[in-house]
Amino acid sequence: GSGNSVHNRFTYRRRVEFRDTDMAGIVHFSVYFVYMEESEHEFLRSVGLGVFSQLDGETISWPRVAAACNYRSAIRFEEEVDIHVSLKRIGTTSLTYDHQILRQSDLIADGTVTAVCCRIQPGQPPEPLEIPQEFLERLTPYQIVSED
Repeated sequence: GSGNSVHNRFTYRRRVEFRDTDMAGIVHFSVYFVYMEESEHEFLRSVGLGVFSQLDGETISWPRVAAACNYRSAIRFEEEVDIHVSLKRIGTTSLTYDHQILRQSDLIADGTVTAVCCRIQPGQPPEPLEIPQEFLERLTPYQIVSED
């Protein structure tokens, strides 16, 4: 088949704030990255994880290593958008999120963000970590599985 099989999807609803818009009254391109980050944080909370999680006395977080966005249509002040969040890929140490930004059923933009599971220790750079099994159990239901 050509498409993606059914999977769980997290939806975050957001109203466009005045500060999100440019002189023309449309959402500035950079703001889409803020929307993707907010929806990712809400998604993590919804599955019982967080931007920072504690596991076996260690602090684990998800620094981003890549982000991309494709723009299809403009959105304006006070419009509502839904951001659908799925996981495009679950790697050994990283997650690649798939974000679909919609106004009603119109696709406004879509983007991806790749975040790496890291051990966070004060005064040291983040250290990549294999994604813990108990995290995988919460994340895997949101992975997009191709039918091909």
